[in-house]
Amino acid sequence: MTDTHRSSSPAVGQPTATAADYLFTFSSEAYADASRRGMMRPPDRLLSTLLTSPEVRRLLVANPYRSWTTAWARAVLDHRHRFRPTPTRNVVSPLRFARADPVDVPGIERVYTSWEAAVRRRADSLGLQSPRVVTASPLVAGFTDLGWTSSRVYYARDDWVSAPAYRRLWPAYEEAYRRIADSGCAVAAVSQEIIDRIEPTGPYRVVPNGIEPEEWAGEAPEAPAWLEKIPSPRAIYVGTIDSRLDTDGLAALAQARPELQVVLVGPVADGPHISPLRGLPNIHLHGLIGRAEVVAALRNSELTLLAHRRTPLTEAMSPLKVYEYLAAGKPVLATDLGPVRGLDPRVLLAERVEDFIDLVDTALAMGTADETERLAFIDENTWTARHRDILALA
Repeated sequence: MTDTHRSSSPAVGQPTATAADYLFTFSSEAYADASRRGMMRPPDRLLSTLLTSPEVRRLLVANPYRSWTTAWARAVLDHRHRFRPTPTRNVVSPLRFARADPVDVPGIERVYTSWEAAVRRRADSLGLQSPRVVTASPLVAGFTDLGWTSSRVYYARDDWVSAPAYRRLWPAYEEAYRRIADSGCAVAAVSQEIIDRIEPTGPYRVVPNGIEPEEWAGEAPEAPAWLEKIPSPRAIYVGTIDSRLDTDGLAALAQARPELQVVLVGPVADGPHISPLRGLPNIHLHGLIGRAEVVAALRNSELTLLAHRRTPLTEAMSPLKVYEYLAAGKPVLATDLGPVRGLDPRVLLAERVEDFIDLVDTALAMGTADETERLAFIDENTWTARHRDILALA
């Protein structure tokens, strides 16, 4: 069974003579989830390109399974974010009775066999011809047959086998990685570390995260009112506040440099983890904000932070936030992780977050990059170029 979503769709140019049909999936989310957050994450950006590209003749966005009851409950919540189909852009949302996937490998295989059948029926009804598959889901890439498609690319933006939030599915992800490698599926990964863990036998490419130039062009917007109330110098971290963050190191930094105001912007996903930061007068927790406010906050701060612990998960990431910090022209203090090593001279690396203490003065002395330097970095790291590399694998 399917459910067609409705929301605003971007304009599409005339397809080129070489345009092909595409099938796209997120990892475990639906289109409405991406629309609600402003199409800001890497898979969202990739889909935005597919939606408007003249190289795409027809596009089908395949949502993951949802239960009938969940679909009914979310009908009102998702109303503003539903996909609005056009003659060449559509969505399929397979429905079932179960509320959650199983965790065992045979169960996962049955689920994705059934899901693929529903997606194929929808693709056939829309007239898609040997579509090229681009999926951010290792389970779709590993547990579907897709013999009716012309190619498949797995877009690996995280190492799911090392993500603590998905521990229950690690055996399934490990098996998916094995099948991706054995099948010759193409892999576009944000880091070499992910490529090394999957060991693909088919074509692969490291494609790090990027920048949307329009967000960062022009003069700096006014600082948000809440940021203006925090005295300078301000060191800002943008992202989910969870176990990736080295809270002990940040506490040490705040205590050693009391004049530095450490601003953490993003939802708190792990309350107990931030206990070392409680009560410190120069630690400021600010919740989730919209994209325009993120840009304004970064462009009006003095220093930016990649304050991650060194874990298998963080070692495999391409931290999107660092690209955005540099697009804002700000110096960056970062944990020494492979994907940010050698990225830019304005990224100062330290073995531990606690070691940021000795780098603060050097980073602040750098100041904001001049416009020529800032715009050059943006131009060299656009999402458009990244997506060209990903889709070349298809």
